[in-house]
Amino acid sequence: MTKEILYSILLSLLPISELRGGIPYAYFNDIPLQVAAPLCILSNALVPLIVWLFLASFHKLFSRSKFYKGAFDRFVENARKKVSPKVEKYGYVGLMIFVAIPLPVTGAWTGTLGAWILGIEKKKATLSIMLGVVIAGIIVTAIMLGGKGINSVFIKKI
Repeated sequence: MTKEILYSILLSLLPISELRGGIPYAYFNDIPLQVAAPLCILSNALVPLIVWLFLASFHKLFSRSKFYKGAFDRFVENARKKVSPKVEKYGYVGLMIFVAIPLPVTGAWTGTLGAWILGIEKKKATLSIMLGVVIAGIIVTAIMLGGKGINSVFIKKI
């Protein structure tokens, strides 16, 4: 596995960048989209499982730290504000749509944290989030494919 593929997977696992960073990174480092997209989508789909595991174990330990507690509380409040209106109005479909929108801070990390805050059932929330990740991955891949077509037009003219 090349270093670029590993970086793409890592970007897909990280908050903020998620697959919105992983797929373009792979594309601009000459990894074929038919390889990059499934890897990044699968990596990002693992995020809810990682977050649930973290919240069930390490969070309790880290919450003793004032620095961690303050930073976590701010992140939680932001997640609640973003996720709550969609989930209250549309339920699990709202959670899926929230995650599917490929914009910063609307991905699997915020969606899972929001589901935890709102006390949403884990299995259904995880399924909604994973479906949202797949949709976001398709959107980002389509954008990259569209950009590829635009690039070929500009390259031909130059």
